[in-house]
Amino acid sequence: MSESTAFFNYINDGYKAKGEHITLGAAMLGEETITEAFVNIPLKTLNRHGLIAGATGTGKTKTLQVLAENLSEKGIPVLLMDVKGDLSGLAKASPGHPKIDERHQKIGLPFEAKGFPVEILTISEQNGSRLRATVSEFGPVLLSRILDLSDTQSGIVAILFKYCDDKKLPLLDLKDFKKVLQYATQEGKKELESEYGRISTSSTGSILRKVVEIEQQGGELFFGERSFEVSDLTRVDENGRGMISVLRLTDIQDKPKLFSTFMLQLLAEIYDTFPEQGDSGRPELILFIDEAHLIFNEASKALLNQIESIVKLIRSKGIGIYFVTQNPKDVPSDVLSQLGLKIQHALRAFTANDRKAIKLTAENYPDSEYYDTAEVLTQLGIGEALVSCLNEKGIPTPLARTMLRAPMSRMDILTKDELDTLISNSKIAKKYNEVLDRDSAYEMLNKKIEKAEELEAKEKETKAKTKRKSTSRRSTRTNPIIKVLTSATFMRGVLGILKKAMK
Repeated sequence: MSESTAFFNYINDGYKAKGEHITLGAAMLGEETITEAFVNIPLKTLNRHGLIAGATGTGKTKTLQVLAENLSEKGIPVLLMDVKGDLSGLAKASPGHPKIDERHQKIGLPFEAKGFPVEILTISEQNGSRLRATVSEFGPVLLSRILDLSDTQSGIVAILFKYCDDKKLPLLDLKDFKKVLQYATQEGKKELESEYGRISTSSTGSILRKVVEIEQQGGELFFGERSFEVSDLTRVDENGRGMISVLRLTDIQDKPKLFSTFMLQLLAEIYDTFPEQGDSGRPELILFIDEAHLIFNEASKALLNQIESIVKLIRSKGIGIYFVTQNPKDVPSDVLSQLGLKIQHALRAFTANDRKAIKLTAENYPDSEYYDTAEVLTQLGIGEALVSCLNEKGIPTPLARTMLRAPMSRMDILTKDELDTLISNSKIAKKYNEVLDRDSAYEMLNKKIEKAEELEAKEKETKAKTKRKSTSRRSTRTNPIIKVLTSATFMRGVLGILKKAMK
């Protein structure tokens, strides 16, 4: 048996999929692509999360695009975090290219150009269906973790949430929460301390500064109404294809705290909303987080712990999370260990640190009799990757150097007119872009303060009137001593007149 035949059997046995699956491409032996040695990813293991890693320009975004397209084809909705602005082209068919035809001939797969159902979402100033959530939906625990508060400060946040619940004060946006913080140590200090205990002014000041930090990163656009319903992420089109929701994040790369805030709340909302799935054989929703280091680099320890917990638990809801980043070390080891599918594009060995990183990366993959993993990592061409996944029994597959298939959609962004048309045709944009500003804690507390001030002013006016009346009555009531003096003076005058008359 030739080495090529033995390798073909090795790959086909390892990546055999009886149920529904996605074909990423064909395995390579050295520089040769082994036609029809398909690398198949079973749908039933896609909720076990994954990683797409590699140096800049090696094809990570195109791999993400291929996965999103094939998931949509299978009726599985996808949410893409588009940090670089590369992914809107999914809505339009590829124009095709001779190199694409050549690649697919090597793989042994036909190529069909097509566009996919795309929804443009935003949490910033960019156009699209706006994603929002209320402060109440975050809850005191999650909000405290996002703000990286101490135990004492977190306790105060919990008290303020309890006070707002008890008094029916809705916490919708950051303006509401800031107002409650102010009220707790000023006009409402006595009220809160009598019912809930002492609240430190210095602690509320520290909390307020951290809220302002979130505000400065654009948080006021995210907190508020109308709240986004995560069920709108799971839509399918009239042809049964899963909706690809593209969240445009190109203007928040320098706002990591806002990005982390959004991601954690979204994952928590999905986890709370989606039912336990059991063994359904296919995921309900797949999330791709591009430039994943933006989440982890600026995250506090509490925030990282929360992310790790959700990653471990959310797969039981049929949700798969895929991190896209330059190096696997960008992802915390506790999260990395939870990832079932790993697609590793080329790494560059320019420095001693690069070579060390390559060696560590190679250790994340299964040993292979066909590859020196560390060496292959530096030899991969654009659109090639080392792949390892879980088979239908949950067992890691053999490592496969893979020639990846090309995207069926456009490998470029939409024009402004195309993007505007796509957004204007959205079935949910009108619903979520309506501005709501109903009375909430801010307005209610202001009215309460105004009423208290009016009452206080009336009481002062009543006291002033009472005082003036009292003074007036005293002035008209004659003092007895004065009466005596007045009588005596009168009598002296009368007597004087009589004396003069007798003379």
